Amino acid sequence: MLKIYNSLTQTKEVFSPREAGKVKLYVCGPTVYDFCHIGNARSFAAFDVVVRYLRFLGLDVTYVRNITDIDDKIIRRANENKESFQAVVDRFTQAMQDDLADLNLLKPTYEPRATEFVPHIIQFIEKLLAKNAAYIAANGDVYYDVRQCQHYGHLSHRNIDELESGARVDISDLKRDPLDFVLWKMAKPNEPKWPSPWGEGRPGWHIECSTMSVELLGAQFDIHGGGRDLIFPHHENEIAQSESVTNQPFVTTWMHAGYLQIDKEKMSKSLGNFFLIRELLKAFPAEVLRYFLISSHYRSSLNFSEVILQQTHHALGRLYTALRELPSANPLVNSEWEQKFMAAMNDDFNTPIAFSVLFELAHEIQRVRHQSSQAAAELGATLKKLGNILGILQTEPTVFLQTSTETVDVGNIEACILARNNARQMKNWAEADRIRDELLAMSIVLEDSSEGTTWKFLST
Repeated sequence: MLKIYNSLTQTKEVFSPREAGKVKLYVCGPTVYDFCHIGNARSFAAFDVVVRYLRFLGLDVTYVRNITDIDDKIIRRANENKESFQAVVDRFTQAMQDDLADLNLLKPTYEPRATEFVPHIIQFIEKLLAKNAAYIAANGDVYYDVRQCQHYGHLSHRNIDELESGARVDISDLKRDPLDFVLWKMAKPNEPKWPSPWGEGRPGWHIECSTMSVELLGAQFDIHGGGRDLIFPHHENEIAQSESVTNQPFVTTWMHAGYLQIDKEKMSKSLGNFFLIRELLKAFPAEVLRYFLISSHYRSSLNFSEVILQQTHHALGRLYTALRELPSANPLVNSEWEQKFMAAMNDDFNTPIAFSVLFELAHEIQRVRHQSSQAAAELGATLKKLGNILGILQTEPTVFLQTSTETVDVGNIEACILARNNARQMKNWAEADRIRDELLAMSIVLEDSSEGTTWKFLST
């Protein structure tokens, strides 16, 4: 029985899809004006695991992750580069998709762009105006009237009178209330614009997600996700405008991923302490970065440092070491390992406990390896099956264990191993030890077995 922590009720609730056997999930995607950073990846990886596990349970998941492709930051970047906003969007959208593919994130069922839904957004705003939930300001901008929403603040659990305008809500004398947020912005010189009943302009940020989610998933759907920083004002505003139109609850379960910290400080571009995904992938294998992103509970803060990534590399190497040199086999059916793994995941996707099950299983593989190769192989297949739910352990073990960010001459390593084996056959133990120590100085560890000598990097 899967339980999910609902940010709206602040409790874990038994998850029951609105339609039996089917799940509709919307996750707020990036604003594509720059390369994605590891903070973006943390949230996207968390919901990738959610989708994978729901599908493992046999549920038909419709997964929507949007792209914000019109925004002040995009326009500013385009003007700085003296290029069209579309060129900026296309370049960074492709870069984002490449980065997330490298991290083995599943493609969404739909990946809508806000500009594709401008006619639907205009219709949505017209409905809000018709219900007196929105108003046209003196300059032609259209604003949502927060005071018309009786339950405004119930997602962030704050009283409307105590709330402050969020970072992406422009305070203006044109508003009736500082918390009112823009639905349609009138065009300024040298900005992209679309025709509307109120004049040429472009959508506000919040209205985009409400419109796209309703169009693709319906007026009510199961799960809405994003980073914790989106609770207010973005998700609060989504609820207000959506429920003003539909007069029914917008989303059943709200899920929010915790912040990413850099050396225990909140990651921020203003502080200069952020890392791009593609830069980290030059220094660490993609699977190591993925493991790191999902190793802590999705709701908790995740602390990043290069030391922690090195430790993650070592931990993942332990799992791959258990899988090495096992014959093919089928995974065990409904094993105690799978039951324990599912118990962890059913408890609000508790990946730390799920990972502990994987390490227990890896230890068991090593224990029985020399007693029964068939038993070890079946356990290994089970480990791979459970790892796949988390999007890991699908690489051939030797390939992972021989992966390093350093440039190495594999031919030279193999030649050294051959020379050492020859020295051992001739009982020249001093020379054999010298070669082993020479390789160890290169962070290469040799492992001897009845089937021969293999090598891996010390970092793993």
